[in-house]
Amino acid sequence: MVGPGRPKFVLFGSSIVQFSYSDNGWAAILSHVYSRQADIILRGYAGWNSRRALQVLHQVFPKDDAVQPALVIVYFGGNDSIHPHPSGLGPHVPLPEYIHNMKKIAIHLKNLSEKTRLIFLTAPPVNEQVVRERFNVVRTNERCRLYSEACLEVCREMNIKAIDLWTATQKIPDWMNVCFTDGMHYSSEGSKIVAEEILKVIQQADWEPTLDSKHMPIEFAHYDPVF
Repeated sequence: MVGPGRPKFVLFGSSIVQFSYSDNGWAAILSHVYSRQADIILRGYAGWNSRRALQVLHQVFPKDDAVQPALVIVYFGGNDSIHPHPSGLGPHVPLPEYIHNMKKIAIHLKNLSEKTRLIFLTAPPVNEQVVRERFNVVRTNERCRLYSEACLEVCREMNIKAIDLWTATQKIPDWMNVCFTDGMHYSSEGSKIVAEEILKVIQQADWEPTLDSKHMPIEFAHYDPVF
């Protein structure tokens, strides 16, 4: 541990979280914005789905930790939405189970602390052809939409802030080629959208204390710079 203690923002999810520092990713953008105000902590696991996340939830977020996150940003759904493999193997999770898993994740995180805030990110769209060629899996925008809408509905029911990446991404001209490095992982341009949406939600939230970087204290703000 190093000090002084700062608020902790934990990013929990699959590869879109694990790779979020690459290619000027959205975690890198958040780290820059909060460079003297909060610690951005990655808990990203490529290939994971909501089922696997639920299995380790208590290890990643122990309830008895003395210091709990100020903010947890959760992303699962893309891998869950992949078409089921005939063998029964693979990351696919049926939609009803995905909904159940996301509710369980939300309940656990909500119970960490009265001041732990949550933002859930939905499954984004994909460039179907590129994904099929690069990864040899069937992941369609229609299924991404279904899982995205399910995530939004869970958030509405549980009063959780949500970001509809499926819709936000498709507002960018030529999004299929501009927003991804490989058909489904965000490029620097795509990551700008994710970061902008996250910062917008934080700025508009009526959280106390605020997590808006414009109104948070700056560490050692009154020290004279040393050159």
